[in-house]
Amino acid sequence: MLSTQALLSAIGVGEKSATVIGATFQWFLRDLTGMLGGILFTFYQGSNLDSNAKMWRLVADLMNDLGMLMDLISPLFPSAFVFIVCLGSISRSFTGVASGATRAALTQHFALQDNAADISAKEGSQETVATMIGMALGMLVARITTGHPLAIWFSFLSLTLFHMYANYRAVQCLSLNSLNPERSSILLQRFMESRQVLSPKQVSPLEHVLPIQLTSMSSKKVNSLDSKVRLGTRISSFDEMEIKEHLLSLASYYAKAKYILVEKKGIIDVIVHKDSSSADVLKSFIHALVLANNVYKGKSLHSDSQMWMENQYEVFIQKLKSLGWKTERLLSSPIIWRANWIHEPSEEKID
Repeated sequence: MLSTQALLSAIGVGEKSATVIGATFQWFLRDLTGMLGGILFTFYQGSNLDSNAKMWRLVADLMNDLGMLMDLISPLFPSAFVFIVCLGSISRSFTGVASGATRAALTQHFALQDNAADISAKEGSQETVATMIGMALGMLVARITTGHPLAIWFSFLSLTLFHMYANYRAVQCLSLNSLNPERSSILLQRFMESRQVLSPKQVSPLEHVLPIQLTSMSSKKVNSLDSKVRLGTRISSFDEMEIKEHLLSLASYYAKAKYILVEKKGIIDVIVHKDSSSADVLKSFIHALVLANNVYKGKSLHSDSQMWMENQYEVFIQKLKSLGWKTERLLSSPIIWRANWIHEPSEEKID
């Protein structure tokens, strides 16, 4: 209510000098930039929303607060009014895309009896009631603070900080039982250290709920194993002779696998076979994490990781299932590049 009040006053509502066509054009430009921003955001980040639903849910609310802040400061800079308002509209367009997409993912999480439609309808009703109460209180605050800039800014900033904190705490409470790269890395590292598998509730506090760029200074887990794995690498990105030598030397390790792992300078590239299933993709990622964990620990890198996969992978998966983890697939960015190869065992010469 405070930001809308500031925006309408900046457009010229209540002033004789303001024209209808001018206000209409400014509003149209604001909406247009928001639509374009939503399309661009979907193009660049749409495929990452499933795998990082908690983070993008929080980012959506932060971007909404940023958009309202842009609306509130727009009257202070009349010469840059349109530019500031358009920035706020773009910020809110990110909110629309991210919140809508993550709401679908989180609704599935809460639908324990496969009743996603029922959950979605009730969540929508709760949100409507909360919005109505917020609008009534917002009108009261706007009425009281009218003509008092300091009171407006104090109210806005205090409410925004509380809103950000409440959303942060709410997202932290979510214990998702799907496997994404970060959760898989946390689970595997603990299993390799202590042979124990954490439950979804135990993993939840260890996850990043803010973008990694914002938490890199304070977090100790930024350099986790999943940051060293590149899933679905394009095979043509490697040097031809290099990949041929690699395949010849490691053919025995990946004879029956639907993927190939290539280690270079501590980074594990996963080349996925075109016929690989969701289970194969999950297995390839876990194998890559094991390989990344063993880098710099021994000379027989691939043989050690292959031995671990043969002896421990099924045990690890069964323990995950017993604690309620969904092991059917890995929630990751879509794998665009796949490869095709045929393994033919070499025939021994007979005299």
